[in-house]
Amino acid sequence: MKAKESAPEQAFEYQVRVQPHHTDYGGVVWHGNYIAWLETARVECLRSHDINFADWVNCGVDLPVVDLSIQYRQPLILGAIALIKCWLLPSQNVRLIWQYQILNAATQELCATAQVTLVPIQQQPRKILRRLPEPMQSDLARLMAPSAPSG
Repeated sequence: MKAKESAPEQAFEYQVRVQPHHTDYGGVVWHGNYIAWLETARVECLRSHDINFADWVNCGVDLPVVDLSIQYRQPLILGAIALIKCWLLPSQNVRLIWQYQILNAATQELCATAQVTLVPIQQQPRKILRRLPEPMQSDLARLMAPSAPSG
């Protein structure tokens, strides 16, 4: 993945204080915790636009991760505040591609970049949807609108 070095102005921002349970014995964030932070930031980004992820699930759509890429650049340590920036890339198909930057909030140093790709799956039968259901299309159009609120 080639991540942009700077996030777009409309990128959603979510902060996490690094807690002891996020770190290894050396006080450095364990690599797997970044994945949970990415998902939390993504769901909170949707929520900030009045989009409830549970509503999508309730209309019969699952959104499994089909591709995940993280590039670790600098460590985050116990007590630091991680600033997760995320944004949805424009797409011509049903794949939802989210881009991320994780920074040390105090220094603005880039600690990691990531990209997560989700695809909509119809819950029954378990098949990839070729077209997003209308509620999702409207939600995503609102999310991608230039005047959409940011975190």
